Amino acid sequence: MTTEPLAFTFADDGAIPNSRLPLLVYRNAVPPDPAAIERLFAQNRWPPAWRNGVYPYHHFHANAHEVLGVASGEASVLFGGPNGQVLSVSAGDVVVIPAGVGHCCQSRSDDLLIVGAYPDTGPAPDTHRGRPEEHDAVVRQVAAVPAAAADPVAGPDGRLPQIWR
Repeated sequence: MTTEPLAFTFADDGAIPNSRLPLLVYRNAVPPDPAAIERLFAQNRWPPAWRNGVYPYHHFHANAHEVLGVASGEASVLFGGPNGQVLSVSAGDVVVIPAGVGHCCQSRSDDLLIVGAYPDTGPAPDTHRGRPEEHDAVVRQVAAVPAAAADPVAGPDGRLPQIWR
C-alpha cells in the first residue's frame, strides 16, 4: 500500500470556488473494508461520518475538508466543477477533498461503497451547489478553513500536513 498522494488543483470557476490546497489521491492506500477504513480514519483524527457514494451533482463543502475512502467498487468522479477533471477511483483508494473543491459522480459500479469523514477539528459540513449569489461568501468561508492537522491515511506524520502548508 502506498501513502504518496497524487495532487490536483482547480481554479475558481465563478460558481465552484475550489481551493488553493490540492486535492490528494492516495492509490491503494487502505484495505477494501469499510470497518478498517473507519478505524484508520478515526485513529488519524478524521472520524467517519457516513457510508454511501458520491452525489451525482456538483457540490462542495465551504466549511470543512472531506475524505473519501473507497471500500468497494469503482467510480468516475468529476472534481473541480464542470470544467474540472474526471478521476477514476476504486477499492483501496482515498481522496482528500479540500473545502471548496467541487465533486460530482459521473458513473459508478453497483457495488460502490465509500466511507466519508471530516477532520475532528471542524464543524459539521455544509453543502453548497455553486449558486452565483453565494460565491463571494463561500470563497471567504473556504479561505478561513484551517488545514487539517493529520493525514487521514498516515496521521500527523503523513504527507497531507506537509503538502497543505
